[in-house]
Amino acid sequence: MSYVVREIFYTLQGEGLNAGRPAVFCRFSGCNLWTGREEDRHKAVCQFCDTEFVGVGPDGGKFSDAEALADAVLARWPSVADRRAVGGCPLVVCTGGEPLLQLDEPAIDALHTRGFKVAVETNGTQRVPRGIDHLCVSPKADAPLLVSSGDELKLVFPQTQAAAQPERFASLNFRAFLLQPMDGPTPEETLAHTRAALAYCLAHPQWRLSLQTHKMLGIR
Repeated sequence: MSYVVREIFYTLQGEGLNAGRPAVFCRFSGCNLWTGREEDRHKAVCQFCDTEFVGVGPDGGKFSDAEALADAVLARWPSVADRRAVGGCPLVVCTGGEPLLQLDEPAIDALHTRGFKVAVETNGTQRVPRGIDHLCVSPKADAPLLVSSGDELKLVFPQTQAAAQPERFASLNFRAFLLQPMDGPTPEETLAHTRAALAYCLAHPQWRLSLQTHKMLGIR
């Protein structure tokens, strides 16, 4: 299988349970809930996406097989020995778009061979291949949720639809439940969303607050 990747870069994970951890991000192109074109946003299933995932960016690429993709990820890690990432606990975060439209078992195996733990951030609408080390599911209101267990359920909050209220997901089999404040069109609205998420977490201690610290720090 070949792979189309928007970007591959080294940074700190900014959100969720792995916040603050050095990682290579591998952002796959394409999503099943939005085309990525602004003119289509109003009719998308997910209308609040803040990520560019269309096509191939300057640090992305098209890879003919799993080995080529894994080599490109390895090239971004700062310390390599014997074709393996070394130092700390090497992590690759496979995201998108929707990474599980492309990420498969051969790619996961190739990344493991190069020393990485594999984390995935998915909307939960696709089958999960074997071998993933850390699974984060971020459900969207009007999309079918096929994945009911994992490491973290990260809900962007607030979503106005009844199908995206935290209560819908609280009984699922996840190790942690996180609310992530939705970016608003103004700083004031973003702050209001953050305060609403904070209040919900305090009233429902099953949930944790997840902030996008990479945006606060000005990093990718």
